Amino acid sequence: MSAPLLVLEQAGVRLGRQDFGPFTLQVAAGEHIAILGPSGAGKSTLMKLLARELAPVRGRVLLQGRALADWPLQALSRRRAVLPQGHDVAFGLPVDLVVALGRVALAHDPQQARIVEQAAALARAQHLLGRRFDTLSGGERARVQLARVFAQLWDEEEALVMVDEPLAALDPGLQLQLMDAMLGFARTRGHAVLAILHDVNQALRDFERLLLVQRGALAGDMAVDVAGGSGALAALERLYGVRFASAMTADGECVTAAVRALEPA
Repeated sequence: MSAPLLVLEQAGVRLGRQDFGPFTLQVAAGEHIAILGPSGAGKSTLMKLLARELAPVRGRVLLQGRALADWPLQALSRRRAVLPQGHDVAFGLPVDLVVALGRVALAHDPQQARIVEQAAALARAQHLLGRRFDTLSGGERARVQLARVFAQLWDEEEALVMVDEPLAALDPGLQLQLMDAMLGFARTRGHAVLAILHDVNQALRDFERLLLVQRGALAGDMAVDVAGGSGALAALERLYGVRFASAMTADGECVTAAVRALEPA
């Protein structure tokens, strides 16, 4: 068995008076993992710990067996890409340049123009090339930033893609298209995907493993079973304090919806 791509060993952070963690988990190359939890539970804090935006005050975070803090930024940018919730950039940059920012770690990049165009096409943003980023809608900005992530890891293998609510500003049809594009992009290159989601259906349909975060700690780490996630649904009911109902569509896809709050025990 190959070594894990990412390891957290009792890793924790402190923000103000609140402690987050300790988190202990492993991520293998090629895994697709959804991070779920109520608002304010600590999902984005966990993502920032994994992305090196926050340093652990205890425990360790290892990427390919090496402490995350010890990676030079240029090398780190070739091993992981991050798509945060916010999609703003400081200036009214051309869309082409925003996508090309994913390639800045390369001193010599003769394929940049081709990769920028292909990454934009994969993110359904090719028609936005030539526009100014600050003239775009929220959904258009999300597509451009996803293209930047694609460009960053386009010619890498077994790297890490981390995204925080990547499809929240998009219409349902585009959500489906871009989720398929993102997971297909990762699958062909062996990239692991860690995605913070609020949509339980997306998590159960498109991801093979769930990390459940509650009150700043890891409340669950489980595989999604093929039969619609019945075991995972029970855990999600406890996580969110609601009951879920599920049904199978005519083409065999399981659809889940929250129906009511759980009654107090």
